[in-house]
Amino acid sequence: MYEEGLGKKWEARKAYWKNPTPELRHQFASAFSLETIIGQYTFGTPEGSVSSDGHSLDYYYVNLPGRAEMQNDLILDYRLNVALYPKFQKYLRDNQPPLLAVWGENAPSFIPTGANAFKRDLPNAEIHFVPSGHFALESHHTEIAWLMKGFLKRVLNK
Repeated sequence: MYEEGLGKKWEARKAYWKNPTPELRHQFASAFSLETIIGQYTFGTPEGSVSSDGHSLDYYYVNLPGRAEMQNDLILDYRLNVALYPKFQKYLRDNQPPLLAVWGENAPSFIPTGANAFKRDLPNAEIHFVPSGHFALESHHTEIAWLMKGFLKRVLNK
């Protein structure tokens, strides 16, 4: 929810948001290749820590008729989320909800800077990093579950 948390890959997406030509839309077709999808799951994760189930299913579903176009629509539509970031941040500042963020320290899309930015608006936010990439739950589900359990216990017992 902080623009500084958008990694380098978002630069091309931001250009697309400003000028969504068919040519720029077509450049994202490679994002739906098996190699790219596997990379989304495995980049920055410990060797052998990610099952092939997730990326195999993603690849299957994105290659169903019309699904790649839907994914392209989502890439374009994400600009609306970014435009709302200031409203989300104001809500956090005004309401001070408890927040737990568990982040892949090697995530290339939503980089760790974005996790640390929560502290600006929520000084009591709990931020944890795991040695993983974008899909940290794929490789660190047990650790994340324990962090969630401890966080909920602390928050609900106040």
